[in-house]
Amino acid sequence: MAVKRDIRFRVYMAFSAICVLGFLIIIKAAMIQIKEGPQLRAQAQEMSLRTDTIFAERGNIYTEDGTMLCSTIPQFDVHIDFSVIKKDTFYRHIDSLSKKLSDLFRDATTAQYKENLVKAFKDTVRYYELGTKISYDKYFALRTFPIFNKGQRRGGLIVDTRNTRDNPYDILALQTVGKYQPAIWRDKKLVKNVKGLEAMYDSLLSGQNGWRMSQRIAASKWATVEGSRVEPVNGKDIVTTIDISIQNVAEHALMDALKQYNCWNGTCVVMEVATGKIRAMANLGAQDDGSYTEDQNYALKLAEPGSTFKLVTLLSLLKDGFINVEDNVNCNGGQRQFAHRVMHDSHHGLGVMPIKNAYAQSSNVGMATLAYEHYYKEPEKFIKHIKSFHLNSKTGIDLFGEQKANVIEPNERNLWNASTLPWLATGYGVMITPLHTCMMYNTIANGGKMMKPYLVSSVREYGKEVIKIEPTVLEKQVASKEVIAQLKKCTEEVVLSGTGRHIQSPHYAIAGKTGTAQVWDKGIPYSAKVYQGSFVGYFPADNPKYTMVVVVRTKPHSNSYYGGTIAAPVFRMVADKIFANGQGSWKGGAVDSIAKKAKPNLYVKSSTFFNQKTLLNAMKMPLTSNFKDASIAVLKTDSVAKIVTQAKKIAQNIVPDVVGMSLKDAVYVLEKQGLQVRISGSGIIQSQSIAPGTFAKKGQTIIILLS
Repeated sequence: MAVKRDIRFRVYMAFSAICVLGFLIIIKAAMIQIKEGPQLRAQAQEMSLRTDTIFAERGNIYTEDGTMLCSTIPQFDVHIDFSVIKKDTFYRHIDSLSKKLSDLFRDATTAQYKENLVKAFKDTVRYYELGTKISYDKYFALRTFPIFNKGQRRGGLIVDTRNTRDNPYDILALQTVGKYQPAIWRDKKLVKNVKGLEAMYDSLLSGQNGWRMSQRIAASKWATVEGSRVEPVNGKDIVTTIDISIQNVAEHALMDALKQYNCWNGTCVVMEVATGKIRAMANLGAQDDGSYTEDQNYALKLAEPGSTFKLVTLLSLLKDGFINVEDNVNCNGGQRQFAHRVMHDSHHGLGVMPIKNAYAQSSNVGMATLAYEHYYKEPEKFIKHIKSFHLNSKTGIDLFGEQKANVIEPNERNLWNASTLPWLATGYGVMITPLHTCMMYNTIANGGKMMKPYLVSSVREYGKEVIKIEPTVLEKQVASKEVIAQLKKCTEEVVLSGTGRHIQSPHYAIAGKTGTAQVWDKGIPYSAKVYQGSFVGYFPADNPKYTMVVVVRTKPHSNSYYGGTIAAPVFRMVADKIFANGQGSWKGGAVDSIAKKAKPNLYVKSSTFFNQKTLLNAMKMPLTSNFKDASIAVLKTDSVAKIVTQAKKIAQNIVPDVVGMSLKDAVYVLEKQGLQVRISGSGIIQSQSIAPGTFAKKGQTIIILLS
């Protein structure tokens, strides 16, 4: 009996304990439901929902003729999830898939692809890398391949899309257009790595990102919540004033000069006279490996300009009525002392001569004497003129990074002394950018109207113009027409008889000024003998269409540093290219009249016979050679400077000379010889990798360089 009672007691105790525990659980559950329920339900919802950003597509950058300078290109990272592919499907299609992948990527044989894919399939790899940064056309082809055409769930193709910013012309105008890269976190701050127009117009180009709400529907699968999607607003396109053909020749001509004279850096800016549109802005700097690239925008960097600033001195003197350019000035043999310093001309022996000739010969003594005589007692008057020409502020071009110009003033007692004024008259003691110099000479070319330089002419949205940017006039008339006419005489004399006479053209007139300045900059004292050679001018001088400045900085102790030597030839080369292309709407006269001004054989142009015949018929000129059995015709000037044509036969299996041809004609004649043609650049062919007259092997690759 006692045993039964003991067992019953234990059962009752256990049952009671279970009841109490159950009751406590119910109470706790109720408390959680009532007190903590809303908070926990919110956390659960948060764990199963996420907000995804839908990135807006960045706008493109174009030239006015529709050439694309910068664009957003989609690229794809492709992986394979072998865990979802059925065994029979995989082995049934692996041979054809391997063959197609080998043909598409050309980085491995069919056998190698098959071996790698089979191994990954046996190991059930869930994220096998097939390729990264794949172009859209290859990605589109991949989706049609066996197995992959079954979609992600059965075909295992996993695709991650990324947008990349592409500059199709590589370094061409890179500092002007800018190189866009996604923002990065640095020191707990989001830093945008953008330059040029990409930075200046970032808010327009970026657009506005959208977003969508996604809900977890499985362990690793998410679905968009219906009605939660906000579409992105894509960025707008901007249309620049850059002319790609002018930019191209400016970059190449500048590159040639920098390499020839082993210089540090240089810039070339071409501005449209009437509007202030920047048609080219080339910037090149030397790299450690000896190459040159667009590493900084040197057109916006401050420096003492040297002799190109003498235009400002003359303009000030003429405005105040102190001189006439036909008046005489004593250049004192090329040497004169001002206070405690002696000023020298680059070449001695200049005496009394008309002011325009002293300007043309770039006499420092002549210009300093005039400024000293007329402004010594009132230097503020000269400084006031400089400021009125906007040479103590920024030009206002639509680019970040432009440095503010500045000039030493008489109230700066620690900087101004008795010799400051004469040196200021020759371009020392004032810090301006090459763009300021270009703007100043453009004002003279434009008859006295100062135009603000700018780089963007319009903004478009889905092809429709939404913002039109008009030219801006900074000063309606900086001086009277008579004063401007006298200054034009001076700038023309520089090229007719002065320091720029070696760049005269037989086809059009050039006006401008050479400049050579010893550089004083951060870390570069005058004793380092670093020079800045420049040439600035406009053309054609009788009806100006373009103004151009070329500035080249030498390395220390360079043997060649004069602006007439290292900068002026770049000016001439670019101007010739613009003239030859017919840009600027001016004509050089009839073809034969131009030829008569040239040396024999100066003009050599090759093309197919059909194209030459079409050209000559259009000009109503007779064929002057027998073209029977000829494939190529050559247009050139003969010994009496008259344009003639010559037939040129192409021997079978011999590499022809295609220099001077257009791309279309060159490819035609080269492929006819069985050669594989590779192309670099654009324009007219300048060189070919296989010498003319060499035996042509079928299938051999020939590289042709265009510019």
